[in-house]
Parts: sequence; C-alpha cells; structure tokens
Amino acid sequence: MRKEYLVGSLFAGVGGICLGIKSAHFKDSGYKLAWANEIDEYAAETYRTNFDHGLIVGDIEKIIDPSILDKEKESCEKLMKEAVDSDKRFEYEKLIKECETAKPLYEEKKKQILSHRIDILNGGFPCQAFSIAGERKGFEDHRGNLFWSIVNLVNMLEPIHGKPRILFLENVRNLMSHDGGRTYSVIKGELEKAGYIIKEKVLNTMDFSDLPQTRERIYIIGFLNKEDADRFTMFDNIDKYMVNKSPEDRIQNIKNVIDYDLNKENAEKYYYTKEKYPKYFLTEEEYLKIPQEKRKGVRINLDEQIKDKYKFYQVRRGMYVRENKSGVCPTLTANMGTGGHNVPLIKVDDGIRKLTPAETFKLQGFPVGNGYTLPDRFNNRAYPDSKLYKQAGNAVSVPIIKLIAKEILKVLDENK
Repeated sequence: MRKEYLVGSLFAGVGGICLGIKSAHFKDSGYKLAWANEIDEYAAETYRTNFDHGLIVGDIEKIIDPSILDKEKESCEKLMKEAVDSDKRFEYEKLIKECETAKPLYEEKKKQILSHRIDILNGGFPCQAFSIAGERKGFEDHRGNLFWSIVNLVNMLEPIHGKPRILFLENVRNLMSHDGGRTYSVIKGELEKAGYIIKEKVLNTMDFSDLPQTRERIYIIGFLNKEDADRFTMFDNIDKYMVNKSPEDRIQNIKNVIDYDLNKENAEKYYYTKEKYPKYFLTEEEYLKIPQEKRKGVRINLDEQIKDKYKFYQVRRGMYVRENKSGVCPTLTANMGTGGHNVPLIKVDDGIRKLTPAETFKLQGFPVGNGYTLPDRFNNRAYPDSKLYKQAGNAVSVPIIKLIAKEILKVLDENK
C-alpha cells in the first residue's frame, strides 16, 4: 500500500516546489499536497490552472493572526478623524470597511490551514529582501520578515496536530552572506529554537539537473527527529549527485527548452528588429554620427554581437551586450516582468528574439505543454506576459526540488 506524506506549502507561487515534491517517489512512498498558500492573484491563477488541491489565497501574516486587520482598522479610523480632505476621509472609510469584510474571511482561512495535519511544511519565502538583484535590506524589508510566518505556523500547529516532521525551505544564495552572515544565523537559530535540526546547501541548477540555467539557491532542510537528520546525508555527499555535461549535452538541453519552430510570423512580438529598437542595431557609421556627448561608450548592434544560435545573451542596462560564458542561460529573475530588456535574448534562424514566457518556465523545469499549462486569461482579459515572466523568475527549479524530495523520502521510508 502506498504511503503518502502530507504537505503544506507556503509562498507557493506557481507551484514549483509543489510540483517537484509531488513528482518525487521512492519505493511505495510519495507525497500528497494538503494545501498551498499564495498572496498574488496572478500567481494563484497559474497555480489553480495546474493543481486541484486547496489553494488558500491571502496574506499569510493575516491568516496566522487575523487581529492584524483590527489594528489596520484602528489606524485607518484614527487617520480618518485627522483628515481634513473629504476625499481622504472617503478613502479611509473604504479601507475600514475592507478590514471589516476581510477579517471573517481570514479567520476562515486560518481554520483551513490549522485543520490539516502535515508531515512536511515547505516554502520558498520571499527572497527579494536578500537578493543581489534587490536592495538586500533583509529583515528591514517587510518581505524579509515574512520568514517569521513559518516559525509562527509551526508553533501554532504543535498543540493541534504536532509540528511538521520536515521543513523544506528555499531562498537565494545571498541569504547565507547577508549582513555578514548574521541574517542566516538568526533564521537558523529560530528554526532550531522551534525544535529542528537544520541542514543547508547552496546548489546550482546547472550542476544537478538537465536544465541549462545557472541558478544558485540555498536549500534548507529541517528535521524534527534526530534519526531523520542523521539519515539525510545528501548535503554531505553532494558531489555524487552532480551531473557532468559536455558542450554538446548543453546544446541538446537548450534544444529541449527553446522552441526553434517559432518565427516572425507566429511570434513577432518577441523579436528584436531595427524598426522596433533602432538604438540596438547601430552601424558604425550611424554610431559616429551621434554627437560624442550623447553617444554611449559602447556601440550596440545585436546582429553583430549575438552570433551563436545555442547561447544566451543579455542587454545590460542598455549599455552593452553580454554573452553568458557558461554555455547556459543566466539566472532568470523577477525583473523580467518589469519591462525593459531584462529577458535573455537568443539567435534564431530568422533573427533575434527574447525568450517567450513558456521558455522561461521550461528553463525552470515546468513541463509546459506536457502536463503544465500557462493561463491565457485573467478576469476576462488576456493574461499578461509580464506576470508570467515575473512568475518564472520567482520560481524554483523543479528538478532540484524533486531530487531533494526523493532523498527525504528515503529517510522517511527507513524511519517508518
């Protein structure tokens, strides 16, 4: 008979951790997703498109402590009394009503989460506060403080069902070095106070999977039982899990995620042309005609600088073109969804284009077109590419999650 370990998922995003865990099996053991939580409505739509278990949409801090809404209401009431502008008073009155409406809804969401006994609690808690791509403010940034929701939920579950047996957390590599290592020291210390033995490792996606993307992330596994912790030796013997790839292997990996059948007729909006971006196709003659004080230090001509079909390129700050020398895609970031030229570029048979949203998801290991579907509508409107790019950049690499989840299953199977 199949043994299924129950999983709760915080900060679920578009379900990368959930998909990796759900895909992992060992002997007659696997995982079953009990619930997931996500605050972003667009990400929630992508999640719902691909999973049929309960998704609890909302702010996890308010789910854990709905009284936050009382405090917000009191603050708005005070501001409304002080406001002299009628429009401002109306605005605060509206916010007060929203707090009153939201509180019973959040109380119900809290009941939903606490009604489940779970064996594993996972969460790729917000990383922008620690990321080199962000301002790296850490706990000074509200997003950094969302880590405490994990600890709070674990402690709330203890008297009801007992604490989850395993914690499975993910974040950016820079979490380890942020604030001279003090941030991670606090995080690890709080998890240990909650009763967990912590093991962590920074892994690069390209070194442990077939995905052609360089993506270094810290994976933090917490064990409630010492026997489980002792049996989990993956991070101590990590070299045996590495994959060795030749340049030819990488090209095949790239072919597996890039749709080279696309062309200007069916994917014109992703193409870079001189008509759309004249400053990125300057001939030397055109460049020299620009007054020196207005001329950029380096001439950009994508036709000249993006030459190899199976490589990835970036326009850096609009100043120069960079080829990723590792032979794989550079780390995908949420900034891809902010416009500009943040999405990596590739050379194809009929020109130069940026990656499509589907390709960025595939670079994270989501089987788009083979069991995973990107939504095409949201609130009766076309689903924006910008949201999909952001989601892919925020996501985890599914095969890395699956790899670790399988090793955890081996531990759980031995300690049934």
